[in-house]
Amino acid sequence: MNRKKRIGWRAGVMGVFVILVSVMTCRAVAADTLVDLAGREVVLPKQVNRILLGESRYIPALAILEGDKLFSRVAGMMGDLKIVDPDTYQQYQAAFPEIDTVPLFGKGASDTFSLETALALKADVAIFGVEGHGPSARNSDIIAILERAGVTVVFIDFRKNPMKNTTKSLAIMGKVLGREQQATDYINFYNAELAKVEQGLAALKDKPSPSVFLHSRVGLSSECCETMARGMVAQMLDFVGAKNIALPLIPGSVGVMNQEYLLTHQPDLYIGTAIGSTETQKEEPQFIVLGTSIDKTTAHHSLALITQQAPLKELTAVQNKRAYSIWHHFYNTPLNIVAVQTFAKWAYPITFAQLEPEQTLRTLYQRYQPVSFNGTYWMAL
Repeated sequence: MNRKKRIGWRAGVMGVFVILVSVMTCRAVAADTLVDLAGREVVLPKQVNRILLGESRYIPALAILEGDKLFSRVAGMMGDLKIVDPDTYQQYQAAFPEIDTVPLFGKGASDTFSLETALALKADVAIFGVEGHGPSARNSDIIAILERAGVTVVFIDFRKNPMKNTTKSLAIMGKVLGREQQATDYINFYNAELAKVEQGLAALKDKPSPSVFLHSRVGLSSECCETMARGMVAQMLDFVGAKNIALPLIPGSVGVMNQEYLLTHQPDLYIGTAIGSTETQKEEPQFIVLGTSIDKTTAHHSLALITQQAPLKELTAVQNKRAYSIWHHFYNTPLNIVAVQTFAKWAYPITFAQLEPEQTLRTLYQRYQPVSFNGTYWMAL
């Protein structure tokens, strides 16, 4: 082989080698990186054995992926679930007593977060919400310190933009934990159930949409009336085409609806979000009660009691029996598909007469939760 041919051959081999190395490198990077819901490109660790949960209300989402090994990788979490939804906490506690031994690096609000405690837990990954009750995407200093300590921070979102980001969040969690198949299975279920709503909405064509007053966290304040205008539960109402009467009035996500405005702009539907529990039934009856361990009689009684009070009793929606309650914590979990179906049924009862959100919830628990379905999550007056 002459010199020119040898040089050409070597150059060809080197070219192929460079291409192969480049392809292999790209594949390796692609397999180990993701873009989280704060828009950050994140390089994932090779092994994820210890995780931090920015809110313990992410436990149902984690359960979809981890199943019976739910707490095997939870190194620490915020303490919000036990505080704001004690019945759900007890539901998981009964099946997983080890929940009580999980270290807490905060209580029920972001300003209680302890960076020192979180660092001491030596986690591989921290799963935080874009916004919410734990560290958020705005906490750049906290993120930087955690990452310098070797903790990979990943942001998800069930709260700010749930209709867009619920399945994305679950896909991100699935990739972080190496549970892509479990995530895909649930996402397929979620999308199939969502399609039932989309198909019904498409058939409505030019049918008028009902107006709705969404009364948030009923009973938490003596001031009437807290409401949601954007994100969270409000976005689920938007999805089904209901007209949220707070939308043109409230500049942000939440605010207070003037009582006089409410009575002079009567909504077709009243929906109150329930933050009550078995613990509040007797001592704090001002809360609507829904969720785990709540039977239908108790749920109906609490809604009836609230709607007998001024100014709610003056609403035509209440007088016409178009008043409802929904479990507040649907907004922070991939179980929110059930709330979407329920809202569709309330808004357009004839169109969605065959839709069965309770069966959807029962199926969800049977297939995707390591705890049993038990409770009432919505109610009609």
